[in-house]
Amino acid sequence: MTDEIELPAEMTLLWGLRETVRRGRKPSLTVADITRAAIEVADAEGLAAVSMSRVAAQLGNATMALYRYVKSKDELLLLMSDAVPDGPPDLPDDVDWRTGLTLWARGLLEVTRQHPWTAQIPISGPPLGPNSIRWFDCALRALGGTDLSEEEKVGVVMGLLTLVHGELRLSIDLSRSYAKNPQAFGRQYGMALARVVDAQRFPALSKVIAAGVFENEVPYDEEVEGEFEFSLGLYLDGVAAFIERRTMGQG
Repeated sequence: MTDEIELPAEMTLLWGLRETVRRGRKPSLTVADITRAAIEVADAEGLAAVSMSRVAAQLGNATMALYRYVKSKDELLLLMSDAVPDGPPDLPDDVDWRTGLTLWARGLLEVTRQHPWTAQIPISGPPLGPNSIRWFDCALRALGGTDLSEEEKVGVVMGLLTLVHGELRLSIDLSRSYAKNPQAFGRQYGMALARVVDAQRFPALSKVIAAGVFENEVPYDEEVEGEFEFSLGLYLDGVAAFIERRTMGQG
């Protein structure tokens, strides 16, 4: 029998289990309304523009009206981060684990890229909200046909989540820099490195430069996408090797 515990305040908020203070007329707002308006502000003006007063203005309400449902900006950010992304991809029941995780990772990256401000919200703990839990469950189900233990499945998913979030943050930051100064990337970057890097101090990097790795002028978006697919493939190769050892009864 599982001991009952009091749910954390964050979970009661995210799952709609919190009792709101009701005075006077019937409330005209919902937590979903507030969350949606906050996302609209962030999409249009950036995360820095999101405040309780700005969201209230977006809704055409007084700021104090929001506090009946959301106690602080931190809670508002928590709601926003769970609402984006929406639902995970609908994986077929017979999908193999690698295809399932590939679709999952690509889907998560795609939807979060549509709201780049999500990369600025700190990750403060494990998944708590209904949307986050749906994504977590989807990835775990993709591993359902493997010989991994439940703990190992969680480890694989958390590692993949780290890869996706790292790619999201890196691609957003670098895309912003590329837009300001595209010459700092690609061929000119390689030429600049060649002037300061010598083979004795930086032998490995010197080989990369000599091989012409930085010579190609590939559109930045295509390069970023290719690097993610490469990294994703390497990660899943490692998972495949681990699953194979488990299947063969090795450690």
